[in-house]
Amino acid sequence: MKRLIFASLLAVVGPLGFVGSAGANGDHVATFRNVSGDIGIARNGSTLDAVSGSTLFVSDRIVSGTGSSAGVVFKDGTTLTVGPSTDIQVRDYAFEPKQAKYEFFVYLARGAAIYSSGMIAKLAPEAVKVGTPTATIGVRGTRFIIEAD
Repeated sequence: MKRLIFASLLAVVGPLGFVGSAGANGDHVATFRNVSGDIGIARNGSTLDAVSGSTLFVSDRIVSGTGSSAGVVFKDGTTLTVGPSTDIQVRDYAFEPKQAKYEFFVYLARGAAIYSSGMIAKLAPEAVKVGTPTATIGVRGTRFIIEAD
């Protein structure tokens, strides 16, 4: 059932990515699309309600409620589809093509998400990592579902 929900949401999110740069000046790194249900953004000790168009920054955590889901598009076009009862944090992100600086690291503490690679995985595949409580995955450009209990 989870995979059906993710597949449906992924089809809607699709390649809505956009190209930009996220620098050390506090620029956002991603934007929410297609928020459904109770999705929170844990930032600096407080929690904000996510809506379509909300932005994410490095260190933000996405926390979804039961039956909730959201599509997140990063500046390089990478997409994450966050499933129900999920806790995932953006630990590192850099997309600065002029300086050849690329980083992508998200940590899935619990729940499930679908990852679909963007420009970072194409330009610097070694810079993409997805971590869970039991493993860290180096991504070399692909689309996959990841789950953590």
